Amino acid sequence: MEENFDGLKVMVIDDSKTIRRTAETLLQKAGCTVITAIDGFDALAKIADTNPDIIFVDIMMPRLDGYQTCALIKNNSAFKSTPVIMLSSKDGLFDKAKGRIVGSDEYLTKPFSKEELFSAIRQYVKS
Repeated sequence: MEENFDGLKVMVIDDSKTIRRTAETLLQKAGCTVITAIDGFDALAKIADTNPDIIFVDIMMPRLDGYQTCALIKNNSAFKSTPVIMLSSKDGLFDKAKGRIVGSDEYLTKPFSKEELFSAIRQYVKS
């Protein structure tokens, strides 16, 4: 069964062009509008303009890492209910715990599968 997330706005924040492009391709095929950002500062500038339904954020990024970015999003009353999914190449307990502390809703380990990506969207975005 093909997923259909028509009209859903998804933000993908990752300093890896490959990850951004992969996620963007998968999500666009499922009908999502995808907003990409290369780091936390780039993302924060775009979030207010685009008001995404769900945000995927890489942990390891220059300037503003995923934890800081997530904390800033969650501390903003306009976006605190927006689901934030952390992406990391490390599957560490410490990272997951730290992600929870800053308010992330879920944690995916890279490389993530299309199924993991879609499952997170189904779980956190009420269609």
